[in-house]
Amino acid sequence: MAKDSFMLFSGSSHPRLAKEIADNLKMKVGNAQIDRFPDGEIGVQIVENVRGREVFVVQSIAREPNLYLMELLILIDALKRASAQRIIAVIPYYGYARQDRKERGRVPITAKLVADLLEKAGVHRVVTMDLHSEQIQGFFNIPVDNLYARPTLVEAVKRAGLEEPVVTAPDIGSIKLARVMATEMGATFAVVDKKRISSTEVESVALFGDVQNRDVILVDDICSTGGTLRRAALACKEAGARRIIAAVTHGLFLGEILQEKSIERFLVTNTIPLPDEIDHTRIDVCSVAGTFGKAMECIINNDSVSSLFRPAT
Repeated sequence: MAKDSFMLFSGSSHPRLAKEIADNLKMKVGNAQIDRFPDGEIGVQIVENVRGREVFVVQSIAREPNLYLMELLILIDALKRASAQRIIAVIPYYGYARQDRKERGRVPITAKLVADLLEKAGVHRVVTMDLHSEQIQGFFNIPVDNLYARPTLVEAVKRAGLEEPVVTAPDIGSIKLARVMATEMGATFAVVDKKRISSTEVESVALFGDVQNRDVILVDDICSTGGTLRRAALACKEAGARRIIAAVTHGLFLGEILQEKSIERFLVTNTIPLPDEIDHTRIDVCSVAGTFGKAMECIINNDSVSSLFRPAT
């Protein structure tokens, strides 16, 4: 299919990444006017003709997830009513992904609700990266391409010049990712496990693996407040780790994790924009615009996306 039959638009959550993706595809970002009314309502107008075209819409549901999710839904509705042939939502960070199951009574499964809203709005396909849970793909009745930041982060770790690296999962949920990264790097593997020691919810941390006099790479999909990474870093330091770096896909950085001195550097992708007010001195940003560009190129040419990006197994 000809590339000029496709268009790319951006919401307001991450226009810089949208521009990078467009540059990779040698496309331009389409012209859409997004306004905020005095009462907080969102107004959207698609300024260009999209009739009969297939359209990508880039929007990360992060930082202000309620605002950017609603904005995305309104953009999709505007494109549908402007007679776009097919709408592909490119969501580098899928907000609400951590609410993917009922862990206790009378709580929602909000990740499923978001999937329903996107489908109802008119999305025909979703492209995202490192979903917090793979099963979220099953919440949709349309194709979902879950891309992986692992190759980009592995290359960044290799450039860091670590000696005798140990890829370490900061909790049980990150074991699969850490194990695959260790295999791809030819490194050893360790796991940090949190253990409850009393009914007062005080936790101790156990480390499985040898990190003494080794360089540690803590890997995770999301760094929000950073509590898990901090506990894991301290456990590795107490066990004699020489250097510690953290490699994460989605860097929310909402807590004080960037002040944690036991972590030397943070490697993070640009699925979420970093706010200006945080300390950037120890953060290396790894662009995934090329990864999204390749996946979108496959969609444009009706090629297999899954053949490009191998999941962690």
